[in-house]
Amino acid sequence: QLQLVESGGSLVQPGGSLRLSCAASGSSLHYYMISWFRQAPGKEREGVACISSTDTSTYYADSVKGRFTISRDNAKNTVALQMNSLKPEDTAVYYCAADPADNVRAWRDVQEYDYWGQGTQITVSS
Repeated sequence: QLQLVESGGSLVQPGGSLRLSCAASGSSLHYYMISWFRQAPGKEREGVACISSTDTSTYYADSVKGRFTISRDNAKNTVALQMNSLKPEDTAVYYCAADPADNVRAWRDVQEYDYWGQGTQITVSS
């Protein structure tokens, strides 16, 4: 049974950077499409970034394109989300999620994922 644990959440000033990590146990992340989602208070959970399992293609929400980068470290069994030029509207709880089907066409669909982490809070504020 795959288990996911996010880390790296923090309070950061606008324009700052953070690096989130999604660590796996119970299975190798190599076999899963991994995405980062976020959920702000009163809003729906939204897809932020995705990395496929087959060819490591990456996908991003328009709101974070050019600022966020998703990457894998198979040796460490982790997936990272590097976040630069952070804005107050990036404030949310961030979750990683895993899909064994590697259905990249549906990467934004929360129903696509079988496994979720517990989330980590990012607050962007001065």
